[in-house]
Parts: sequence; structure tokens; C-alpha cells
Amino acid sequence: MKKIVRKLITGVLLAGICASVAACGAKSGGEGNASDASGKIDVRIAYFPNITHTQALVMKNQKTLEEQWKDQCNVTWTSFNAGPAEMEAIFAGEIDLGYIGPVPALSANVKSEGDVRIIANTTNAGAVFLKRKDAGIESLSDLAGKKIAVPQMGNTQHLCLLSILSDEGLKTVDAGGDVTINASSNADILNLIDNGSVDAALVPEPWGTTIENNGNAEILLDYDEVFLEGNYPTAVVVASQDFIEEHPDLVKQFLAAHEEATLYINANMEQARSIVNTEIEATTGKAIDEQVIENAFERMTVDIALNKKAIMKFAEISKNEGFISKVPEESDVFTTSFN
Repeated sequence: MKKIVRKLITGVLLAGICASVAACGAKSGGEGNASDASGKIDVRIAYFPNITHTQALVMKNQKTLEEQWKDQCNVTWTSFNAGPAEMEAIFAGEIDLGYIGPVPALSANVKSEGDVRIIANTTNAGAVFLKRKDAGIESLSDLAGKKIAVPQMGNTQHLCLLSILSDEGLKTVDAGGDVTINASSNADILNLIDNGSVDAALVPEPWGTTIENNGNAEILLDYDEVFLEGNYPTAVVVASQDFIEEHPDLVKQFLAAHEEATLYINANMEQARSIVNTEIEATTGKAIDEQVIENAFERMTVDIALNKKAIMKFAEISKNEGFISKVPEESDVFTTSFN
């Protein structure tokens, strides 16, 4: 098997990954990229139906890569709803390139001993910290003794919240403090705010705007106040080291298309929002309200420049909180040049 799988299929991971392969079905036999009768290479790309993965949605909609590689590659887009599921697919050799949050990307990098690499940035910020209007929260110090929701333990919003609490000298219940953190889906967080089950929530867009517009919550920290003044990645692009080594030219061509999509989005924001919403509806069956998606885009930046310092800060928090076993060397996390 390829090295990314060899390193991961040990101990407990063996059962988990084999289960993932059985559930998803191996698309290329786990041995690199298959070719069809014409010799075309299969390039398998993962993404979320989420505004923070906007370049992926635009390229998928416009068939950018399919056209660019029509004589060379078969392009497959696979939608995921959670970072761990996408990482399992990469571990199983079923995904070559993926759009994902920086924290699960770091976790995959450490677990694979550097065989999952971050190769580009996608979007920055795009999350807000909301307080329930009747929760008695006027400042961050009032979070003591409160219940706070995040979409997932160990994800980007959770780590941002832990950083906020640390800066305020507050601790979670698990760490001997009095702040309770609940992990719930974004849709459920809306209901938890409404029925008073949580006092605050740190959520990504467009859920921040959706919850705010619902009327029972208001902004405590805006997108540029949550972490590093908004200069942190919400989504990045990862690639397996196997794919990078076997197809460096394809990686460079993909990144060129990713950059072109970024330039298009920033120059044609209204059209880009419409494309993104079309793709979200196609995948999830439901479009986002136009005003909501417009406001959500205003709380995020679309940028390919990697903020390595911010990502390594996430690595430190992840290590301190026990989500990863070590802080990796920066040189083992990023690959930005391709031979």
C-alpha cells in the first residue's frame, strides 16, 4: 500500500480505517491513482458544501478542472460534512486533494506523520461569537459559569473559543473550571439558543448570520475579533504526499486554477455568491437566503496566502488540549513548492 496508508494502519487505526474503506468503497484499490482505458489519471477532490470552500464550489460549477484536464484526467468531486470523514477518505487512499478546516488538516498531518500536507489557503475568518440576549453576558468575563456551543470538539471554532477563554483566565469544566462547552450541529445550535439551553455560541458562517437574524442572539465578538483579528484560516487545501510526489505538475496546475478562482471570486463577488449558493442547493437540497449569504461573505476573506503562523498557533492549542500528540515541525506541515 502507499506510505500514507502504511503509516496509519497500525493498532486501533487499523479497524477504523478498514471500516471506512468498507463503508465508502475503494475507488482505486488504495494503490495510487487509477487510469482508465485511455490512460487518463483519476483526480479525486474533496470539499464541503460550505461558503468557506468557495473556490471549490466555483471550480466545480464552472468545470474548470474538467476542461483544463479533459485530455489528461478524470476529475471527481466528493462532498463531505465533517473533517474527520474527509481525512479518513484521504487515509484510505480515496482522496488526492481536499478542502478542509486547518485544525482537522493538522490532525491528519500529525497522524499520518507528515503525509497529509497543507498546500494552500482558501478562506479566512468567517466565524462569529454570539451571546443569547437574556444570558446576562455583557463582556467576555461574564462567560464564567456559562454554557457555550461549538459545532464540533477539536474543530477551528472550538480552538478559537479555547484561546478566548484562556486569554480571560477562564477554564472549561473538564479543565477544572466552570465553563461548559457543548458540541452540536449548527442547526441544533440555533434551537439551543432559542430554548435557553446554551448561553453563547461560536459558529461559522452562514450560521452566525442565521442565528443572529433569528432574533434571540447578538454578536459578542465579530469575525475580526474572534482570533488574531480575523487573520486566520477557516479552510485550507491539503494533498496527500503520494499525490504530490507522483503528480507534481498536476498539483501546480490545480493550484493555478485555485488562484484563478480566488481572483475571479474577489473581482465578481455577486456572481460568485450566486454560484456558491447554487452548488450548496445542489448538494444539500436547500439554498441560503440571499441576504444571509451576502452578510456571511462580508465576514470572511477569500485568500490563497497561507498564514503559517496562525496554523502553527492552532497546532500549539491542539497539543495543549490533547487533540494531537505533538506540535509538528513547520517544514513537515506545509508543501508550497513542487518539482
